[in-house]
Formats: sequence, C-alpha cells, structure tokens
Amino acid sequence: MATKRLTQNDIARLAGVSQATVSLVLNGAVSAEGRIPQDTRDRINKVIRETGYVADPVARRMAKGLNRILGVFTYEPAFPSAQADFFTPFLLGIEEAAQEVGYDLLLLTGAAKGAERKIFGKNTRLRLADGCLVLGREFDLEELARLVAGDYPFVAVGRRDDAGGPVPYVGGDYASATAALVDRVRQLGHTRIAYVGPSSGAESTIDRWAGFSGAIAGLHLVAHIPDVAGSGEKNLDFLLASGATAVFFTELADALAVDNAARQRGITVPGRLSIVVLGNHIRAEQTGRRFTSFSIPREAMARAATEMLVRRVENDAPIQQILLPCEPVEGETLGPAPSNTI
Repeated sequence: MATKRLTQNDIARLAGVSQATVSLVLNGAVSAEGRIPQDTRDRINKVIRETGYVADPVARRMAKGLNRILGVFTYEPAFPSAQADFFTPFLLGIEEAAQEVGYDLLLLTGAAKGAERKIFGKNTRLRLADGCLVLGREFDLEELARLVAGDYPFVAVGRRDDAGGPVPYVGGDYASATAALVDRVRQLGHTRIAYVGPSSGAESTIDRWAGFSGAIAGLHLVAHIPDVAGSGEKNLDFLLASGATAVFFTELADALAVDNAARQRGITVPGRLSIVVLGNHIRAEQTGRRFTSFSIPREAMARAATEMLVRRVENDAPIQQILLPCEPVEGETLGPAPSNTI
C-alpha cells in the first residue's frame, strides 16, 4: 500500500478551517481575495509550506495516486562544483535505477541562491515527488528526525545514525574495509602506524575510525593528526619524527600533499613510508599516483537506495539498513615495513 498523501482535508484540519476554504485559497489569490480574511489565508499557506503539501491533479488521476517521480536532494551542490566528483557516480546510479522502474527524477535544491539548503525550506517542492533520496556528507539532524517521524517515504544514501527512530539507508561498509587495510599493513610487517584525519564527525568518518581503532591490536599508534587540509611538509615532519612506517589518510588531498613532500626530499613511498587512503576518489588517475585504498561502490549504493525507495513508495516496505562491501584497491603506495628507519 502506498504511503498516504496529505489531502485538502488534512490541510483544513491543521489550519482549523473548512476544506472549501482551503480549496478557494489553492485555486488562486484572486478568487480568495475579499472573501477570506488575510490572516486565514496566511495560516493556510503556512501549513502548506510546513507540510510540503502540493495540489497535483495529475497525481490524483494516476493509479495509487503516484506521480512516478522520485526526488533527489543533496545537502551540497551536486554539479557543477568541487563536489561533482563525489556526487556524479551516485547520480548515475540513481538515474539508471529510476529508468529501469519507470520513474522520473526531480532534483531538489531546497534553497534560494546563497541560502543554506533545506529539505523543508520555504520553497520546498518535496511532495511533487512520491519519495526522496537524500545525499550529503553531513545531514541536518533536525530535518532527518522530521523525515523519520513523518509519513513521507525517503531513503538516505550512506549510513545514518538513528534520528528518533531507524533511518532507511544504503551505505558502504567503511569499517570492515578499513579494518582489512589495517590487517594488510600488519601482514607486511608494519608495527608503527599513524592516522591523519578526524575520529568524529559524520557517520562515514566515525565508521573509518571505528574500523581502524578496532583492528590495531598489537600495533603502535605513534601519531594521530586529527586535522585535514594541513601542510604536507609539516605533516611529513611530524610523521617521520614519530617513527611511523605506515600512515592512514581519510582524505586524498592530505595523502597527496605528504606524498609530494616526500618525493621532493627523496623519501621513498613506499619504502621509507607507506601510505594508505581510506576510500577511493573519482578521477584519482589525474593525480598520477595510484594509492592503496578501497573502492566505494557509489553507483551500486545509489541503485540499491533507489530500488529500496520504490519499494517503500509502492509497497510500504519496512525500513531496511544495508551496507555494501568496499573492495580493496592494491595501489602502489603500500609496501613491506623498512628494516630500519632514520
């Protein structure tokens, strides 16, 4: 059974007016002008904005009251932007899956130019779509809780913590993939390791740290640099002084900076220092360096999330939480531990 849509009767009940009054307001300001007090119209419009209600005659004519449109909301600009490489594989997966099941897509920006993006923003068009896929490095927790508490079908792309209840999602198993890389480092004889990246923040960051910290028994964590986007020269100095022989990075840019600084000094990577990046990055070939890492199944995550959303829209399917495996990438930056360090 499809999730129940808001009706004019629902809007009338929430605004404390009759359904006929709501109908007059929705049919245009001209017909309502002079017949309905301004404060009443303002109250009705406020309820409409807050609930995301959309009067859609096409949807009412369709079977089950569905538009066969899926919304896509990203908390950061999807394209063109610095995030384009991050979002493009997700968007490709969503588009392919939607085409296969006969749904159109509606990209929801959620804000006027320059304003903070909000799912429930002033100009929301959320209910034009039958359900919504939500993407972003970090979500607005209040909005996520509102989605969980409501009756509107949605699925998050990426693991999300409970927000007043379980969140339906499809994510990548970053914790297991990170732990596997730690085991690989251990097998190569490294005992002094370092970590460059935060241990808290978004769920993806927490999962990487959990996989790392849970797998390092018997190894020595000799350095932890929690800040990102730091100086490659300074980070390299700190890492070398710590005696680390293998370093785990959460951000490709930080790994590149340290790798470049090492090359300029004639320090071999791998050799004197091994580098591991916790997750692949699109267009990595442009760096001229293939880092040892793991592959994030972005397209597969997006496809599975889209299929899950359609099940929720059409069949009122129960909440699922799925993590897809991340495959290791051998790369060229991880080697055996050096026999001695300077």
